[in-house]
Amino acid sequence: MKRFIITILLLAFAGLSFGAENLPAIIPLPRKVVCKGKIAFTLTESTRILLPRNDKVLRRTAEIFVQTIAREQNLMLKIREKDSGEIRLTVDPQLAEEAYRLDITASGIDIRGGSSAGVFYGLQSFRQLLAQYGTVLPALQIEDAPSFGYRGAMLDCGRHFFTVDEIKTFIDLLALHKINRFHWHLTEDQGWRIEIRRYPELTKIGSQRSETVLGNNSPAYDGTPYGGYYTQDQLRDVVTYAAERFIVIIPEIEMPGHASAALAAYPNLGCIGEGYKVRTHWGVFPEVFCAGKESTIEFLQNVLEEVIKLFPSEYIHVGGDECAKRWWQESEETQQFMREHELKDEKALQSYFIHYVQKVVNAKGKTLIGWDEILEGGISEDCIVMNWRRPEFGKKAVRTNHRTIFTCSAWSYFNLKESRIQSEIGPRGPLSLEKVYEFQIVPDSLTTEQQELVWGAQGCLWTEYIPTTWKAEFAIFPRMSALAENVWSPLEKKDWINFTRKVEMQFERYELWGARYSEAFFRTQDIERKR
Repeated sequence: MKRFIITILLLAFAGLSFGAENLPAIIPLPRKVVCKGKIAFTLTESTRILLPRNDKVLRRTAEIFVQTIAREQNLMLKIREKDSGEIRLTVDPQLAEEAYRLDITASGIDIRGGSSAGVFYGLQSFRQLLAQYGTVLPALQIEDAPSFGYRGAMLDCGRHFFTVDEIKTFIDLLALHKINRFHWHLTEDQGWRIEIRRYPELTKIGSQRSETVLGNNSPAYDGTPYGGYYTQDQLRDVVTYAAERFIVIIPEIEMPGHASAALAAYPNLGCIGEGYKVRTHWGVFPEVFCAGKESTIEFLQNVLEEVIKLFPSEYIHVGGDECAKRWWQESEETQQFMREHELKDEKALQSYFIHYVQKVVNAKGKTLIGWDEILEGGISEDCIVMNWRRPEFGKKAVRTNHRTIFTCSAWSYFNLKESRIQSEIGPRGPLSLEKVYEFQIVPDSLTTEQQELVWGAQGCLWTEYIPTTWKAEFAIFPRMSALAENVWSPLEKKDWINFTRKVEMQFERYELWGARYSEAFFRTQDIERKR
């Protein structure tokens, strides 16, 4: 109410107009915004949302919008499927699938999308306008569509576990930024977080660790048992929740490395067959699934079958990174398997393993995604590569005809601290807001045909040093906003100075949305000015 009254007074003194300094500060930046500078429409309790008849998906989209506006603007809007309405939502097949058009005039607000997803994205921009202007809205027109089909965010729940409610909040915050993929990292050396009914020991033993190291792998431990996992019913609930916000969840089941927790539960799946434990500190460990054992292949096939039933996503992430080869080298059983299959070295064995897993995934109508190490030894062209190391590995993936997602750690790992003066979220970094914003998703050196294979980009949050939601949000924001604009907005429209202007408004929105955030960018700027 206070913001509403102040807005009315300011507009009255300004001659009922919106000045250039008060232009829409939408993140990510739309393709086209025409702001006419005059008051067009004011939302009130009598404002109605008009929907097409019998469109269940669009009705659910409208219901979610009503719930958020009730909380954020203290307005309870009504939904109608007949007569008339001031906020009109429609699907327009002439628009691209994720495109939308938003028009605010004296007669109301029209939001059209190429699909229900496009309408949803239009509503997210509308929410940002309400957060900026309150319920008194300027006359404007927005035409918008994303630059990339894959706009992702990853959360590591293996090192630290986040509850279902916390995951849903994370999804809400992604949706506000028009992120459309949630990459859910569910298994790790430090914890197996997904219920597999055929193998109950995975959660009974593998989801629990005896304690957790303090600090950056110090000699000290907290002495407190730690654990948690998601039941299959909980996972289905989260999948539905994300789908209603037009976010596809891509589950990741790590293999053949990062397998300590699984091997602690089923030691026969490893090469030495005993002595495994859920890891209590951080790093890359030698424990791997024994790729030459028939029982290991059967286990992973059964696990993937249950995972695929839980997640309707077309894509299944199988990890493939940081696979130590020591136990394969020392296992006579593995070496014999390699000789029998004429595999020249352990890299060829990993390639053989990934090819087999791919057949399992493909047989269920899914597509395999893996970290860029899956390129070692060669993979099928229909595998998707997620480039986490240097961009050169992403270029290699594209040049070998693989669809590629760029999530290079130096530009998109939000567990890196944001500035040298920040110490709250981990020992490495910094990764500044500007560096995230300026990351070049499509390398210049690619041909036009190769550029078409760049599917998009992703921000990742690894949680070794991030045990709580406040630290997670502190690490993500505002850098997720920078990544969102980078992966949505046209390259020629991006402007760092304009983005920094919008970030100040975004901080107010974070507070309205209940999200914590880092002010490191502005603190750093203050220090630089004082120098």
